[in-house]
Amino acid sequence: MATNSLQSLRARYGAALKAFVASSRAFEILGTVPVDPPPTAPKVLYVLDSSFNPPTLAHLRIASSALAENPGSSSRLLLLLATQNADKPSKPALFEDRLVMMDLLARDLRSRLSAAAGGSAQDDVPQIDIGVTKKPYFVDKAAEIERAGVYPKSIEQVHLTGYDTLIRIFNPKYYPPEHTLKPLEPFLAQNRLRVTMRPDDEWGGREEQEAYLRDIAQGSLESLGGKREWAQRIQLVEGAQKGEEVVSSTKAREAAKSGQGNLDLLVPSNVRDYVISQELYKDD
Repeated sequence: MATNSLQSLRARYGAALKAFVASSRAFEILGTVPVDPPPTAPKVLYVLDSSFNPPTLAHLRIASSALAENPGSSSRLLLLLATQNADKPSKPALFEDRLVMMDLLARDLRSRLSAAAGGSAQDDVPQIDIGVTKKPYFVDKAAEIERAGVYPKSIEQVHLTGYDTLIRIFNPKYYPPEHTLKPLEPFLAQNRLRVTMRPDDEWGGREEQEAYLRDIAQGSLESLGGKREWAQRIQLVEGAQKGEEVVSSTKAREAAKSGQGNLDLLVPSNVRDYVISQELYKDD
């Protein structure tokens, strides 16, 4: 995109974000790619909730692989940014810069999906929403999305997470005051988790991660208020293979700051150009 168009986009997101923060709303869509929605009501809403600081090729891969399983206008993607996060500070990139990069990620993603479909009509590529929420916790975010009435009442949310996030979702410390997993029951009764495995030294190999899901099915979470049938609402999918270069927002920030790393291997091209032009993360 031209520099003037990017500055206009940043100004628009900045104004929309300011209005959202000042409002009583807990969830809002600030942008959509493309602007004109398709006529078909979606049946599945994929939700990619992240700090997008910055968006990476890992985000692109997670979203594109999910949408490839359910192509066409029957699905929709929500890129969701929490303006109050339970674990991460709001720096170094300002929220309006992250929203612009999310918009650029959406454009790259739609181009990739269109190319994979043989250059078919853009109407057959899922619409992508850029959304924000004031809720820091997973269950509350999902409830606000449903409560907002933006999407059809019958839509199923499929939250795209990494294995590390799955472990946090099932950690009772995030569900005060009782600190049990019972608050997850309404969500997992009607929605799903699509979890990208992360075989590494911290989280174990594929076998250990698959065993965790089997343990849930055999009642490992029952003492915490969890249910065996939740395992049927969780899909484990392949991520980066052991030995492959790890792609993360942390590595992208380090590459941008030092100027020595190769951003091309870490972020989509449009995001790379924006990071460089705005000199993001230089003072990180």
